Order: sequence, then structure tokens, then C-alpha cells
Amino acid sequence: MAFTAADVKNLREMTGVGMMECKKALTEADGNIDKAVEWLREKGLATAQKKAGRIAAEGVAYAAVVDGVGVAVEVNAESDFVAKNELFNEYVKGVAAVIAKENPADVEDLYTKPYGNGKTVKEEQNDKVLVIGENINVRRFQRFPEGVSVPYVHMGGKIGVIVNFKTDLSAESINEMGKDVAMQIAALNPRFWDKSQVSDDVIEEEKKIMMAQMAEDPKMANKPEKVRENIVMGKLGKFYAENCLLQQEFVKDNALTVEKYIASTAKALGGSIEFAGAVRFEKGEGIEKRVDDLAAEVAKMVK
Repeated sequence: MAFTAADVKNLREMTGVGMMECKKALTEADGNIDKAVEWLREKGLATAQKKAGRIAAEGVAYAAVVDGVGVAVEVNAESDFVAKNELFNEYVKGVAAVIAKENPADVEDLYTKPYGNGKTVKEEQNDKVLVIGENINVRRFQRFPEGVSVPYVHMGGKIGVIVNFKTDLSAESINEMGKDVAMQIAALNPRFWDKSQVSDDVIEEEKKIMMAQMAEDPKMANKPEKVRENIVMGKLGKFYAENCLLQQEFVKDNALTVEKYIASTAKALGGSIEFAGAVRFEKGEGIEKRVDDLAAEVAKMVK
């Protein structure tokens, strides 16, 4: 069956694939559009497998509330410009919706869930790899099904934050406060949410470091050990203020801690608000990025 330029254009619009690939698909499918789409999808699966070993450390960290469920997810790609790609961002939002609805146990389980268009999440991802031309993968996610969640996305997807509260107030009424707390988490990246989460091991390690620092300080070295221990205990308050979200100074008003800011908001609104948890994803965090050797690439091209 012959095919026309209009058929190539139609297939290209349907799939987003380049013209030469569309012509090849129609040739392989003897001009049948449906078979050509299937051929491209099959080719996409092969392409995805080939690209799967390539380092994906860019992409986006995304946060949203979908039907009352808070979701944070990191989806990686190979280059930073993909974060601006509309198809890629549609996929990220679609993945967040699946997480909210299906409550997958982990990423492997997420890939088996229905994407909502007759495909699984994995099949949809493979199709996106075909069109975008880069390795794509879901790295991690977290879901908050209870309480009220407030999302915040920083710098177009560099950081995604969800803050979750137990409250008897509406989501709308606490949104501004929640956004403020989420922005503080994005900016300062606290090690702990509350000082109660700081383990004895961490405290002992901090004490050891502080005692060693004082031993090196001529003004402190000759003080009795008991005095130095008391000074260290006093300095732990500063450690909490620097490392624990609720004990940190609130960045918009340093007369308040974050904990007091939340409490003052609750009082002003005539309800109760309790910080229940949060998650902060930074794209590519901990992934070793590829370092391209331009000279080597040029040498390959001229061989």
C-alpha cells in the first residue's frame, strides 16, 4: 500500500517522531498508519533499552496536590533543557497523578500501574524516550494521603517540596503559611524537622567536635572540663537552631522560629495546625553526572 506526504505528516503529528523515522515506519507497515504507530512503539522500546544505561541526572523535582493527596516526585533525563520540554512535563504530571491515585509501593510497582491512556507508566515512559530521544526514569517519590499538604516547586523544578500538616482548618486558609514553610525548606535544607529527631549518636558527635575545637582554642583550653561541657550544652541550642526546621529562625521574621510562626498562624485563624512531615527532592541529588570529553568526541567524529 502506497503512502503520501500527508500520511507522513499525520503520523508525525500523532507520534512526535521525526519525518525520516515516520517514512521508514510507513514503509515497514506498507502504508498502514496503525501498524506504523505500532512499529514506532516497538522501536521505541528498543531505543529505551539502549538509552537506559546512559546517565540521567537532570530533569525535574515536582510537587503537587492531586485530589487532596500530596505528591513529590523526581523524574530524571539526560540534559537540563528537557525540563522545559512540554511532553516531558506532561509525563511528570501524569506520573504524579498515578502516584496519587494508585498508591504504588515503590518505583518498580509504579511502572506497572495504568497511566490512564491504555498504557502502563513504563510503556508511556518508553514512548517519551522515543520522542524526546533521551533516557528518562522516575527516581523517587513520596505520597501524603492524610492531612493538608502544600506543594512548592523552586526554579522550574530544581527543587520540589511538600509540607504536610494535621489541621482542622481548610487548605486554602493555611496555604500561604504552608508555602512559607516549604520555601524555607527549599532554601535551607534542614537536616531534621524537629530537635526530637536528633539521635543521641548525632548529639555525642557534635559534643565531641565542640570539645575538640575548645581544646585548640587558647582561651578555652585551660578551663576546667566541667565548664567546657556546660558551654557545649549551651551551644547545642545553636545546633538545633541551625539544623532543625521547627527550631530555625523563620526567614521572613527572625523574631519567630518556624514552630512559633505555625502556632501564631493557627491562633490568628482560630484553629489548630501541627507540622506532620515534609519531603524535599533536589533534582540529580547524589547522582554522578556525566562529564563529556569534547576532544574525544571530536576525535571519534573524524575517524
